[in-house]
Amino acid sequence: MAAAPDTVDVLVSGGGVAGLTAAAGFGAAGLRVLCVDPAPPVTEESGAGADLRTTAFLQPSIALFRRIGLWDRLQPHGAPLQVMRIVDAGGAEPRPRLTRAFDAGEISDQPFGWNLPNWLLRREISARLAELPGVEFRPGTATAGLTAREDAALVGLSDGTRLRARLVVAADGRNSPVRQALGIGVRTIRYGQKALAFAVTHEIPHQNVSTEIHRCGGPFTLVPLPDRDGKPSSAVIWMERGAETARLRALPREAFEVELNDRSAGVLGRLQLATGLTEWPIISQIADRYTGPRTALMAEAAHVVPPIGAQGLNMSLADLSALLDLMTPDPGDAAALARYERERRPEALARLIGIDALNRASMMAPRPLRDLRAAALGGLYALAPVRRAMMRAGLGTR
Repeated sequence: MAAAPDTVDVLVSGGGVAGLTAAAGFGAAGLRVLCVDPAPPVTEESGAGADLRTTAFLQPSIALFRRIGLWDRLQPHGAPLQVMRIVDAGGAEPRPRLTRAFDAGEISDQPFGWNLPNWLLRREISARLAELPGVEFRPGTATAGLTAREDAALVGLSDGTRLRARLVVAADGRNSPVRQALGIGVRTIRYGQKALAFAVTHEIPHQNVSTEIHRCGGPFTLVPLPDRDGKPSSAVIWMERGAETARLRALPREAFEVELNDRSAGVLGRLQLATGLTEWPIISQIADRYTGPRTALMAEAAHVVPPIGAQGLNMSLADLSALLDLMTPDPGDAAALARYERERRPEALARLIGIDALNRASMMAPRPLRDLRAAALGGLYALAPVRRAMMRAGLGTR
């Protein structure tokens, strides 16, 4: 006779930043939580496969980190984002021709948010999980089977464990096995773009200003980081069409830095590469549904957007905030899951549509269209109520 399955309140499938944060959130709420992921987290910048991206966490995400006991651990490693600057360099020469700065001081006494490296987030959140008595993180273990029923989800793990979970949270990425097991489809937009992520040092201090530079192919973004080896430092997200990204990656370091400095339009002086490169494909994607019986999709299992305006992982943490509000003390309740879908999917779809439009505008190659883009930016910025509304919408506040 087979042994009865173990029971947990919440199984989090996926040990990326979103999944680890979800495990910390439900654990801080006093629930019994198991978090699994097929791969151990890489928690050193120089480690093989390290995620060299950074995440700019906006004010609502910082509030969530405070709520679940993570912020005191994370804040010392972050850089505040006081100003979001947009530069149009779409003229004949790669030089700034229009600059508009959005200052958090217009709408708040706090910065827009804080920027932290993804590899470091995995290290610090994993350490937080070890402090929570009701939480187990089991890296190297995958979700291998799922039968979702109204009373519980029955889950098989790759290590042979059988589980009965009151709630399964799918935070297992854009190709989510849990989503596929539920038979939930997705709508995907492909741009033919990839993004390079890495860190640089530079001559001019960033002064807590994040700068998004638009020319063609996609935005080039410099996001503040704490100083590195006594030099000002920023994270770079460089989006281009896939063929151009492949060409850039193949360049020797010195030639890459020439291209890097040309694309940055000199806004922070000379840039020098400080890390290796991470590359990933750019898509927009949204799941047809966000829930199944005793199951909720969140993060990239639910939605994927291009890295513009610091929306992606902040949308994921908005998912988690809603789940924590709705799923405790009774995780997996059908009425609460229905409400989660009603609240989160329309919000994510609206943001996806807006970010898709911004990305397409940033990719424009013909000069007349780039001129139109610059004129639109200048016109919107000049209207103070519109400017403040845009900042509040970007933060996810009212």
